[in-house]
Amino acid sequence: MPPCIEINVAIVNQRGLHARAAAKLVAAATSFSAEITIAHNQQVANAKSILGLMMLAASQGGELRVSATGADAEAAAAALKALVESGFNELPE
Repeated sequence: MPPCIEINVAIVNQRGLHARAAAKLVAAATSFSAEITIAHNQQVANAKSILGLMMLAASQGGELRVSATGADAEAAAAALKALVESGFNELPE
């Protein structure tokens, strides 16, 4: 059975999970073979679906639960966590 990794991460950027941030998340997620979902407020989306991620309507301070299953699940979860914690590279210097 492939490993399943689950982590929680808070959104730190001011605009939350908007279109550009969601696109960055999808780009990162698609670089992994793992199946990855992201949950927010009882809603779950495929991390490789920009529309699904935007439908989560996650705002600043909201908590995301990243779940990854597959051979590279640990690396995928760590990469997505780092991206969210970086504010999707949108935080002011």
